[in-house]
Amino acid sequence: MTEAPVSAASRRPDWATVVIGVGLAALGVLIAWNAYGLRGGGYAAVGPKAFPYVIAVALMLLSIWTIVEGLRGDFPEREHDQIQPIVWIVAGLAFQLLTLKLAGFSIATGVLFAATAKAFGKGQIWKTIPIGIVLSFLVWVLFTQALKLSLPAGPLEHLFF
Repeated sequence: MTEAPVSAASRRPDWATVVIGVGLAALGVLIAWNAYGLRGGGYAAVGPKAFPYVIAVALMLLSIWTIVEGLRGDFPEREHDQIQPIVWIVAGLAFQLLTLKLAGFSIATGVLFAATAKAFGKGQIWKTIPIGIVLSFLVWVLFTQALKLSLPAGPLEHLFF
């Protein structure tokens, strides 16, 4: 059984897509405006302004394309959101933001890892929290000891360093 082709008259504008396109355009304008305020590169033709302008132009082109496709109604129908995974990820992010300075990078990010894994249906939370903490601790060690960057340290990090 084949579906009848959708005629141009039966397609309706996808206003959510148009709004996303307008948002992309606004972001492109903002990046270009901020790049305009950067100091020049001196004698070099390519300075610190070049790459932000490239990003701004790319965003503007994508915004035009998105708006046109939205007005034509050519975007495929979106799947419905599942609330429970979104809640798990947002709760994990909120926990990380609220406990990062108190618990440290490894514990706060380990819980975020576990909440995200739960949202994607992978593993039980009691298994993924320790795995996330170990992986986050290894990232913390790499960034703070090898790369000499600063990440918040908590009790776990102070136990070893």
